[in-house]
Amino acid sequence: MRPYGLPRAARSRCSRRSQEGEPHIMSSDQQYPYGQQQPYEPPYQDPYQQPVYDPGATQTWQAETWDTQYQPILPPAQAAAPDAAYLPPQAAYPLPPEAQAPEPVAYEPPAETDGYSAPTTLGNARITDAQRARAEGRSPVIAPGLQPAGLTAALALLLATGAAIGQYALLVPLVLLQALTAAGWFRLNGMWPARQGIALAFAGGLAADAVLLSVGREHAPAAIIGTLGVWVLLTLVLQLRSHAGADERMYGLMATVASAALAILATGQLAAVDDAVVIGGIAVAVAVVARALPLPGVASVALSLLAATGAGIAAGGLTDVGAKGALLGLAAGVCALAGLRVASYDYPSRFVHMTAGVALPLTAAAPAVYLIGRALV
Repeated sequence: MRPYGLPRAARSRCSRRSQEGEPHIMSSDQQYPYGQQQPYEPPYQDPYQQPVYDPGATQTWQAETWDTQYQPILPPAQAAAPDAAYLPPQAAYPLPPEAQAPEPVAYEPPAETDGYSAPTTLGNARITDAQRARAEGRSPVIAPGLQPAGLTAALALLLATGAAIGQYALLVPLVLLQALTAAGWFRLNGMWPARQGIALAFAGGLAADAVLLSVGREHAPAAIIGTLGVWVLLTLVLQLRSHAGADERMYGLMATVASAALAILATGQLAAVDDAVVIGGIAVAVAVVARALPLPGVASVALSLLAATGAGIAAGGLTDVGAKGALLGLAAGVCALAGLRVASYDYPSRFVHMTAGVALPLTAAAPAVYLIGRALV
């Protein structure tokens, strides 16, 4: 009986190959002896062959099925819930049929009582106060006000008291003055956060204080100018190592140099004669408080200078300077008003008023206190 599926020619070729010594293919019974099962091999399928649809084949479903014609009957409460899911969204509080929709109300900005606008988290979504003031023809300058003036007066009196006690007692309020100067100047220039620049400028002031205490007041110009030169060189080296853009590096360089110069310039309070520091501190305290009073601009400036001159005369009477203290008081008052003007420019923030607005009047008055004090005493 011939094998099924092989033609006669194929059977003759297979028999000739087996007789010629070619490898003989063992049957499944010879490859796997009794007791061992032949592993299952799936039938070969051509991956490129399209499946043939067999209309006689059926597919059975062994799990539970459903009937599309069957609709369950739900209680009224449960039936209303599925129906509500397909309804369009409605307002949380619908208006009655006879009510009308409210008319839109135009936005009115809140009244500004202290010169500061409400904070915003939207970046440049609105114009700044300075831009709005320029558009309306108003001045973009806000004075620090009475509270920073009171802090300046308190710090000035601390300086005067420390100078009356001794040079090392003067050092404590001077260090506070230098810290406020460094932080306020950076924020006044719009650079924040700038902790490294503030720390560098403040360290310059401390270095100038240390050098002045070590060499004495007679070498104060060399100590102050020498420290300033070293700090400018140090700032240049640090800015050259920065990876920021050219414009940003230039802004940082100018702000750091100016802040360090002001902090070192405040050391003039420590280098000046004690009586000059007392007169200058009292004159600055009176000038800034008088400037903060609600008076017209020209009248406020005139009152401040007159008050500083009178304070210089009064403080000169308490010291050995005498009536010549009027000149020192007037010069200190002029420098204090200049510092206030710088701290008031272009709608600064409250932080600027509490730092630069407090420190700059005393820092700007330091050169006048030192130079005029040495000329008078």
